[in-house]
Amino acid sequence: MRVLIINAVCGIRSTGRICIDIAERFEQDGHEVKIAYGREDVPEEYKKYAVLIGSIYEVYWHALMSKVFDARGYWSIAGTKKFLKWANEFDPDLVWLHNLHDYFINTSELFKWIKSRPKMTVKWTQHDCWSFTGGCSHFSAAKCYQWKTGCTNCSSRGKFPRAPLFINSRKNFQIKKRDFTGVNNMTLITPSKWLKDLVNESFLKCYPVEVNYNNIDRQIFKPTNSDFRDKYDLLNKHIVLGVASNWTEKKGLFEFYRLAKELDETYVIVLVGLTDRQYKRLPKNIIGIKRTNSREELAEIYSSADVFVNLSKEETFGLTTVEAEACGTTAIVYENTACEEIVGIYGGVVIEQDNFEQLLNEIRRICTSQH
Repeated sequence: MRVLIINAVCGIRSTGRICIDIAERFEQDGHEVKIAYGREDVPEEYKKYAVLIGSIYEVYWHALMSKVFDARGYWSIAGTKKFLKWANEFDPDLVWLHNLHDYFINTSELFKWIKSRPKMTVKWTQHDCWSFTGGCSHFSAAKCYQWKTGCTNCSSRGKFPRAPLFINSRKNFQIKKRDFTGVNNMTLITPSKWLKDLVNESFLKCYPVEVNYNNIDRQIFKPTNSDFRDKYDLLNKHIVLGVASNWTEKKGLFEFYRLAKELDETYVIVLVGLTDRQYKRLPKNIIGIKRTNSREELAEIYSSADVFVNLSKEETFGLTTVEAEACGTTAIVYENTACEEIVGIYGGVVIEQDNFEQLLNEIRRICTSQH
């Protein structure tokens, strides 16, 4: 069997690593697997799977047009058509879609091709909510539920994805509904029941939906000895850890800044996954670590921490939360996200959103109980 996986990245960050795990499982079973991706570098050991869609110049053009005309997913026409010509020759039996909204593929052209192959099995893992909204990837923080009826008046103007000149959420919604429905033999996969329930309220409810919790490699993510505390001179400190592949306000970045002001000198905050710009702007009492694709390094950091804090208000799974728990570190998460569901399975503490006093109290309780 030939398997074609499509995702924004290959072998890096959470979705890229998930795609590699899927590819390796299929390969071990004797199948031929390729991962089509759109941007960033691929680690050397995974290049055997990688097929690049388009070029970096087309990504830049797609991003520019999307930010002007609010049409993410509808540019990259030349690169998409060239890729689909290759895909026809590869002739996959199974296409497994992942993130399609990172300026690298024209989703209308992609779904026309998918619909032209009615015997092909299709799976689509929903890592966020983009596929059934007029443009945004998440809407919980904005408390917007227009995606149920048509996204007629976008409440996320100027937010992700940014569209400073025009808002076309209603048109985007209509195009997605047209393109993404009517596919033979397609199954949707969500990493949590929380997200499955949302999908079943959207126009994608016409498809079967399976819950498949994201897996981690527990041979890597386990309590691990390291020199992390020695390296950063943290032997007598309580380590409060945060990890994200993309730090934003919605991921709780500024709440960590506030924690740094409120916690005394016996505590230190460590943030992993920062960009160069974020790293340079960190308060002096926060230790910053830039983005890493080394799972072994992450396991060492998780294991060194006293408490892991996930302050994301819009989380469809919470892979870092599971990784932290697997390394023996208690996690604190917000309610009303998929993290609450994950903590219910793997253990941890759930607190009210924006209840800063409760957050402080739980951090202090967990840290002091371990010393």
